[in-house]
Amino acid sequence: MGEDGCAWCGERRDETGFGLRVWSGRVTDAYFARRAFARGCAVVVWRGRHVVEPIDLSPVEADLYHREVLTVGRAIRDCFRPARLDFVTAGDDEPHLHTHVTARYAGDPPDGRLIPPLLEEQVWRADAAALRTLLN
Repeated sequence: MGEDGCAWCGERRDETGFGLRVWSGRVTDAYFARRAFARGCAVVVWRGRHVVEPIDLSPVEADLYHREVLTVGRAIRDCFRPARLDFVTAGDDEPHLHTHVTARYAGDPPDGRLIPPLLEEQVWRADAAALRTLLN
């Protein structure tokens, strides 16, 4: 945990309770989610100073951040071939700038209020490795 009590500002680990780190960009880390409604969900975490809102970034930081979010989105699209992607930047549970990039498929539930299931370990790790290959 970081000095300000922020879990995302703490140690940058390759594996967290949330997921596996699949990429370290210039200003972000991307973690492939352990729990997901469908295959292809990652969170992109800002790795500069502690920031909660994207409006707190300088124009240069914002450009870098959003470019890296889109890089992860393209890799998810290319790896999993979803019908579309959802990009959600929210700080309700973790007040640190991060964006969920989620693959959405035909027939998915319309909202994310249900707790997503834990993906099968072998599939989750193989999917993370495939995504990591596209990002590096």
